[in-house]
Amino acid sequence: MRVGVRREQRAGERRVAATPETVQQLTALGLEVAVESQAGTAAGYGDAAFAAAGASIVPELPAESLDVLLHVRPLEPETAAGLRPGTITIGFASPGSELPGVGALAAAGVTSFALELVPRISRAQSMDALSSQALVSGYRAVLEAALRYPRFFPLYMTAAGTIPPARVLVLGAGVAGLQAIGTAKRLGARVSANDIRAASADEVASMGGTFIHLDLDSQTAEGSGGYARELGEDRAKRQRALLAPHVAAADVLITTAAIPGRAAPLLVTAGMVAGMRAGSVVVDLAAESGGNVEGVIAGRDLQIPVDGGSVTLVGLQDAASAMPSDASRLFAKNVANLLALMTADGKVVPDFDDEVVAGACLTHGGSVRHAATAEALEALT
Repeated sequence: MRVGVRREQRAGERRVAATPETVQQLTALGLEVAVESQAGTAAGYGDAAFAAAGASIVPELPAESLDVLLHVRPLEPETAAGLRPGTITIGFASPGSELPGVGALAAAGVTSFALELVPRISRAQSMDALSSQALVSGYRAVLEAALRYPRFFPLYMTAAGTIPPARVLVLGAGVAGLQAIGTAKRLGARVSANDIRAASADEVASMGGTFIHLDLDSQTAEGSGGYARELGEDRAKRQRALLAPHVAAADVLITTAAIPGRAAPLLVTAGMVAGMRAGSVVVDLAAESGGNVEGVIAGRDLQIPVDGGSVTLVGLQDAASAMPSDASRLFAKNVANLLALMTADGKVVPDFDDEVVAGACLTHGGSVRHAATAEALEALT
């Protein structure tokens, strides 16, 4: 069976869905791998390296020749529509926001697997691309903040005087948030964090941060798979009110809260940002899904006027793609492991009795298998 690795089409996307290492993994399973020329160039993986690993390099990937298509970003509706029935695709699908693409996959009879839907269970950890890419994004968010912050992060005691450490506040203690905490701590900042999930306090402490306890009922804040559950409006307002003094005291604020398949929750209002000191920096990792910070624009830096200057509000976009080599290394391994789960004797045959395979499947046999996406698509049409 022929597996194709596409060259990503979306502007700003530098990752690739396979690496020479995963090509070797897939060819060892008896699969033939074709890589579109320059698919990995932006991530530091050249055509020669793919060829040496056993892949064939092709100028383009004819849809009719593929049994499996590997990709990073969701497929465009026209690309999905051009695939032949029975083709298997693996990659991000953003089913909550890319409904036309989902509809095209179903209409074309494609069996698509969305990495966002991989169940959060122990045996699927090696296929969890949301976590692997969040790791990269959390690290990158701190670097972006440090570059824009006009002071040092660490404490310095010098003959000319003492420079206090930056105070970094992280909202959301999932994978991205925990990585942000650890990175900011390694840079020497004084780090505090908050998450609505009860289990997060110990995780924050393990990364060297100080957990901020708010007077909220955190026992009901954890949804399926360990993700946060969206708060009701009254509790969300109370959360923002309780967070306001902590936001005002921070030099750097990094927000990472996300709810799969939903718009990002609003954690910080414009008034809260206006209450920060001049020179402070806010980095919103959730900007692409609506943002945790009111007024944020994905891909833009905004200067918010405050007394004595401004606060920089960063709508971080393509955070993982900004570190394409390691991001691709992790992502490609997630993809290869999921594909390997479905491969036996050189053939890819999804076993829908397997909870990982069934859970990750978005479309199959002309229909949308993921219930929430199917309902959203029906409402759209």
